[in-house]
Amino acid sequence: MMQEKIMVSDTLASINGELVRFGEMIPQTENKELKSALKQMRTTCEQSQEQLYEIAREKSYYVPAQKASQEEVDHVKGLFTSGTL
Repeated sequence: MMQEKIMVSDTLASINGELVRFGEMIPQTENKELKSALKQMRTTCEQSQEQLYEIAREKSYYVPAQKASQEEVDHVKGLFTSGTL
């Protein structure tokens, strides 16, 4: 069981790293075909990440952080709209 949890965690970390790389590559390419292919690959990667995330939650391998309060959400929104960030 512990080995499975580690494998799921490692795979999620790997997928998240791939998503970061797609986010870096897509805006840097001028080739429309390549850009389209990268976007399609990113979408497939995101779908895999979501599926694995659901499995991890079902098995209690991953427990999400507590949801932000409305006050916290409003504060962060305020930072962006006031130009503080």
